[in-house]
Amino acid sequence: MAILSSFNFIFPLLLLFLSTQSSPTSISITDNFTRCLNNHTNPSFPISEQLYTPDNSSYPSVLQAYIRNLRFNETTTHKPILIITATHASHIQAAIVCARKHGLLMKTRSGGHDYEGLSYTSYTNQPFVIVDMFNLRSIHISMEHETAWVQSGATLGELYYQIAEKSNTHAFPSGVCPTIGVGGHFSGGGYGNMIRKYGLSIDNIVDAELIDANGKLLNRKSMGEDLFWAITGGGGVSFGVVLSYKIKLVRVPPVVTVFNIKRVENLSYIAHRWLQVADKLDDKIFLRMTFRVVNNGEKTIQAGFPSLYLGNSTNLVTLLKKDFPELGLEKSECIEMSWIESVLFYAGSFPIGTPITALLNRKPQSLNPFKIKSDYVKTLISQKDFELIFEKMKELENQQLYFNPYGGRMSEISEFSKPFPHRSGNIAKVQYLVNWEELGVEAEIRYLNFTRVMYDYMTPFVSKNPREAFLNYRDLDIGVNSHGKNACAEGMVYGHKYFRKSNYNRLTMVKSRVDPENFFRNEQSIPPCSSNDESLFVAHSVI
Repeated sequence: MAILSSFNFIFPLLLLFLSTQSSPTSISITDNFTRCLNNHTNPSFPISEQLYTPDNSSYPSVLQAYIRNLRFNETTTHKPILIITATHASHIQAAIVCARKHGLLMKTRSGGHDYEGLSYTSYTNQPFVIVDMFNLRSIHISMEHETAWVQSGATLGELYYQIAEKSNTHAFPSGVCPTIGVGGHFSGGGYGNMIRKYGLSIDNIVDAELIDANGKLLNRKSMGEDLFWAITGGGGVSFGVVLSYKIKLVRVPPVVTVFNIKRVENLSYIAHRWLQVADKLDDKIFLRMTFRVVNNGEKTIQAGFPSLYLGNSTNLVTLLKKDFPELGLEKSECIEMSWIESVLFYAGSFPIGTPITALLNRKPQSLNPFKIKSDYVKTLISQKDFELIFEKMKELENQQLYFNPYGGRMSEISEFSKPFPHRSGNIAKVQYLVNWEELGVEAEIRYLNFTRVMYDYMTPFVSKNPREAFLNYRDLDIGVNSHGKNACAEGMVYGHKYFRKSNYNRLTMVKSRVDPENFFRNEQSIPPCSSNDESLFVAHSVI
């Protein structure tokens, strides 16, 4: 932890130095790279108008358009020498070929929601370019086959909207924030409020298009099952650029029920009981539990219980009065609506009755600097321990905890079926969130410390050996890869937390085959490791 603290103090100063460096060498690299792009792009799809360098007046707005964490929109943030707003697969292919030729690091950005900003900044001094996917967002739905092809630059809101245009009884299990880009969300797992009924997004993906390190466009058949497995939960950015995914739609009733009730009394008892029942409820119920500190002269904890039920309110109230009477849910607190309307409700910032066209807005309603961490709860937390947790929250600023229930379909799918291993045996996933208004390094250090203190305090109550984490809640605190001679050992630190040992080892083997030179990399990517290293590789089963 001391090393990480030093890293987080020194790093902004390093970025300040790097971001102010401009030399004839860097300019010549950009010029040579640009010429290479023009030479390798299909003449029918010219790339010149899709290129933005720092001397282009539109560069700041293009860069900032998809920065979703304002921690990484500072003058000290390391910025790309070029942004490519690709409109055709050939643009991506040319970017890969030319970046390899000129020794440039390449970042791929679909929606910009990656929590550590790894799609648009870098923690090294190597010049880098961004391939921005926001123009590649076509969605083609086949109701006959109940499938859809979705390009990586589409947002979840756009996907949900187009499904609803075709049917009021079809949906897709994915995230609750409409402005998330499909590419990163799907490739890392895709967690949402229908997981207990239908699993993750990756459990409902049937094909994909990927551009590999050689610039070849592959589908599931031509890439092979190992690589398809890797990019459905292992993070696509380690293996190539995912152009699109083919998804299997799921069926939902024409009427669903939502509520988001608040509670302030008997919270430790209710929280303890929630852990006893939330993963065992009917699989059509997703009942989240959230805690935040409210300061009305005196700090108190407020709990929220946002819920989605794939059915009517009468059945929901009956189920919860039987299995979780401590919540005290009344039918008057429930709202019946269509599934697509529930998407707006669950996003949390749209009033009832907001037109569903709001899902097409690609810009979040608010932006802040923030830090998020994750954990998995496998055993019950006592009522007394919850009381202590609440007291610790009050000591810190802006702390929010989200408990997301597992069980249902998530307990039925093998931990080896996808790189995402967090299946049976988990009661809930915990999300730690802190956000703030102030900009600058001092505020960042202060608030980052708050959430790290909270995370450390929770150690006795969460998974161990390893302490597991969710890839889509990217967290550089749990390990950083320098991609030097110890890259495999460094990758094991975070790799075992995100994927567990067996899945991580399989991912490194796939990486070694498809990208042995480690072109596709970031601070927490999968490194290529030698299969001769017996300390890393163990037998694994695919079920």
